[in-house]
Amino acid sequence: MLELIDLSKKLSKEVYQETFPELEARLGACQRAALEAGVPVIVVFEGLDAAGKGSLINRMSQALDPRGFSVHPVSAPNEIERYYPWMWRFRSILPRDGHLAIFDRSWYGRVLVERIEEKISRRRWEEAYDDIQQFERQLTDAGRVIVKFWLHIDKKEQKKRFKKIGKVPALAWKVGKQEWLHHRRYDEWIEAAEEMLQRTSAAHAPWTVVEATDARFARVKVFETVIEAIQQELGRRASAPKVKPEPMPKPEVSPTREHTILDRLDSNLAMEREEYNTELEKLQKRIFRLEHEIYVARIPAVIVYEGWDAAGKGGNIKRLTRGLDPRGYEVVPIAAPTPLEKSHHYLWRFWSKLPKAGHITIYDRSWYGRVMVERVEGFCEEEEWRRAYREINEFEKQLSDFGTAIVKFWLHIDQEEQLRRFEARQQTPEKQWKITDEDWRNREKYEQYRICVVEMLQRTSTTYAPWTILEANCKLYARIKALRTVAKCLEEALEKA
Repeated sequence: MLELIDLSKKLSKEVYQETFPELEARLGACQRAALEAGVPVIVVFEGLDAAGKGSLINRMSQALDPRGFSVHPVSAPNEIERYYPWMWRFRSILPRDGHLAIFDRSWYGRVLVERIEEKISRRRWEEAYDDIQQFERQLTDAGRVIVKFWLHIDKKEQKKRFKKIGKVPALAWKVGKQEWLHHRRYDEWIEAAEEMLQRTSAAHAPWTVVEATDARFARVKVFETVIEAIQQELGRRASAPKVKPEPMPKPEVSPTREHTILDRLDSNLAMEREEYNTELEKLQKRIFRLEHEIYVARIPAVIVYEGWDAAGKGGNIKRLTRGLDPRGYEVVPIAAPTPLEKSHHYLWRFWSKLPKAGHITIYDRSWYGRVMVERVEGFCEEEEWRRAYREINEFEKQLSDFGTAIVKFWLHIDQEEQLRRFEARQQTPEKQWKITDEDWRNREKYEQYRICVVEMLQRTSTTYAPWTILEANCKLYARIKALRTVAKCLEEALEKA
């Protein structure tokens, strides 16, 4: 494909001077319009060494309000970044609503530099294509604009630029042994780049190949492409019908919703206090040992707690963490998103809290709020929560591919037991803070939540991240089952490592 690109394209100085000032003004206007409309914009520059990425980014930044954009030069992952799933470092610096982020190289280094220099296996860079496609689709589905440029020059032009740069003392450091090695392997870079362009150019995030021999031509083409992409999204939003999410109505009685997995649970499962105390002590010692073993093996662990109000999540987490070294775990309580979190993709705040390799993160509620409380209460549109099932499975698959041990608990109690616990909390002064008007209101929507829970369990219990249902009418039984499940999962992760 790239051999068909006409690298002789040029713009005369006269045409450039007539055209470019207007483009600068239009880009600045687009930035302001995107800020007002809350449209985040991501601009990616990839290309051969000395193709002109730095110059283009510099020229683009001069046309923008510096308060509304950031530039991210991307190099090899550092020691800390290698302790997280490979996409973690990119997701953490995505722009919030209305802001623009420019990437000088990007996540495509995984299928270019790391592939060509054999820093990762073929299986890993092949997996990366799926990760990238999912990443970009999730962002554009949520209204993010992605503009991707491949700056192209031929081998002769690259050599010419290397020599010119090398003659300037202040710039000579930019062309070293590695750059000349890349030049000698020019054909390999082109082969990898062509595969990248073919496999990751999609309607929602297309690649634009920029003929970069002539700087003026390249500059105009980049500006025109960015302006057009922003204007298209602004137009789409302006013409889209305004849909106000509605709370989930109470469902009609249906025989197809009866006898679900929740109805088949044995609510009478219980454990005596004496057996509980013996098992708890043994399991806490076992988990303490496993925590240190996964640290040495650099295996991260994610433990998710979801369940009915008053099902015992807090008490369950407390018994688990009492068996852990506090230096090796973190408990993350999830509440309603903050304004900053709302200005990002809904998974952004969960990516930022992932454990580094060898550590454990325990989520007291999680990303599953998207398909439960946000769905029931009408905090997101139907299209958004329906899409979330796929996005959540993709998220957890990336964690699993990194080697993360994933445990997901649903704590289940029946309605009678929940009512008993609510009333007990109201009557116990030191526990009254645990019961709120919202808890009673949620109880009135039991049938709505029940439908969501069943669908969530069915659609997101996977081979790599299965759900474990804890029969929690007896708190003692649920705690022991949870600890046994965690211990087993960590042991299996160590066996695979």
